[in-house]
Amino acid sequence: MSLSFAPDPEWGHSSGALPATDVCDVGVDKHDNVYLFARDALPVRVFTREGAFLSGWGEGEFVRPHGLAMGRDGASLFLTDEGSHSVRKYGLDGKLLLEIAAPQGGAPFMSGAPFNRCTHSCETSNGDIHVSDGYGNARIHRFSRGGAFIASWGESGSGPGQFNLPHNITVDDYDRLYIADRENHRIQIFASDGAYLDQWNNLHRPCALTCAADGTFYIGELGPALALNRHYPNLGCAVKVLNNVGALTARFGDEHPGVATTQFLAPHGVAVDSHGDVYIAEVSHAIWPTLFPDKEAPADLPSLRKWKRIAA
Repeated sequence: MSLSFAPDPEWGHSSGALPATDVCDVGVDKHDNVYLFARDALPVRVFTREGAFLSGWGEGEFVRPHGLAMGRDGASLFLTDEGSHSVRKYGLDGKLLLEIAAPQGGAPFMSGAPFNRCTHSCETSNGDIHVSDGYGNARIHRFSRGGAFIASWGESGSGPGQFNLPHNITVDDYDRLYIADRENHRIQIFASDGAYLDQWNNLHRPCALTCAADGTFYIGELGPALALNRHYPNLGCAVKVLNNVGALTARFGDEHPGVATTQFLAPHGVAVDSHGDVYIAEVSHAIWPTLFPDKEAPADLPSLRKWKRIAA
């Protein structure tokens, strides 16, 4: 491993604007402004790199926020709402530009049709939009920049091209798609037309996923979901950094979950700014009963953490 990171536990707290609820995802624009997508009455909140609050928007527009992806034009972002089975493109000021949505109630469970509780989205260089449809499907959908359906692929299973909860999707500079196949404990890699290319293993419930500007991948892992291994060490609750061939270059987060500055509870979204600093969105409130069923959750559960990259 060659990269090093340290927590910045004070980030955003002085603003008084950090959500007291789960932050499901996070993104960074070309000015290093930080966008939080929260399960909150004010779902989108924008901060400076230093943690000062700038603005918020999106009241009343989402049912259950899930995924955020920055647009390649630098002037937009895609928000995936699993509760309304929809993906929407917005300007950075909150103006709605495009909506792709399933019929009310969503597509039938495991039908393969878009969407049943879709999870995340990304945009390739030609403007096509790819959506991971993970909670009620095992599918990846491809749409044109205008929202016209092009194709889908994937089915439930553990073989190449099959999925067990495709939870997140990102793209590199060569338009290769990387899918966090969460409950298969792997990242699957595809061409933009859905052709299977490769997979990366040795991951524990990869949940958060992004490809940084330098071509490295940041993967937030969830902890154990079973009572019998709940207290096993070194199973998720960490962020791993992989290079473009899947080799591990850094890992941060303690061996056990928790609320300490060096621990994680539920890394659910991740973003990297131009300085190499990392922002991790956590669904701490949702995961607490699974990790600590016999303990009352503290009032100040962390929902967004920043880790600074340390110069070599």
